[in-house]
Amino acid sequence: MNDTPHTPSLPDRLSVDPRSPYYDAAIFEHDVGIKLNDKERSDVEEYCISEGWIKVPAGKALDRKGNPLMTKLKGKVEPFYR
Repeated sequence: MNDTPHTPSLPDRLSVDPRSPYYDAAIFEHDVGIKLNDKERSDVEEYCISEGWIKVPAGKALDRKGNPLMTKLKGKVEPFYR
């Protein structure tokens, strides 16, 4: 028997928001990390590898529904399992 857990492959685009069409609960059963321009980020809400961007909260600002305002940062995106 093989005791190594099977991890699903990381998609091109992924979001942590369950209301998003890019949310995948099976992936979040594992610890996912994101690197932007070779620096690890811990505040990423959404990423897209092919377009080269991540979305992160813009400070403490909230929209009218109480969700944090997002800002898009561009660069080389590398998702990985920790």
